[in-house]
Amino acid sequence: MSGHVDGVAQVLEVSGDARSLRLSIGVPPPLARYLAPKGSVAVDGVSLTINAVQAASFGVNIIPHTRSSTTLGAVRVGARVNLEVDQVARYLARLLALPAT
Repeated sequence: MSGHVDGVAQVLEVSGDARSLRLSIGVPPPLARYLAPKGSVAVDGVSLTINAVQAASFGVNIIPHTRSSTTLGAVRVGARVNLEVDQVARYLARLLALPAT
């Protein structure tokens, strides 16, 4: 992650999941293509592993340390969060879009 904000997303659901906090986050449609299960995403500057991806949303789990050490432990449904997608996914999309030479 590089610290760039690619877009603003919205927290759709917050729930407990064992010892972690499960967040479902709605993503702007142009950024959804860069998200993959077990891929990386940064939410409000915190690098996280994506657990699940739907058409226009994704899910992450916030472990206890991250929950207590970042602002993500206090996030609520409806909150707007900054989103940074994985740079490798952006590079791959760019390379696949280029004509073969």
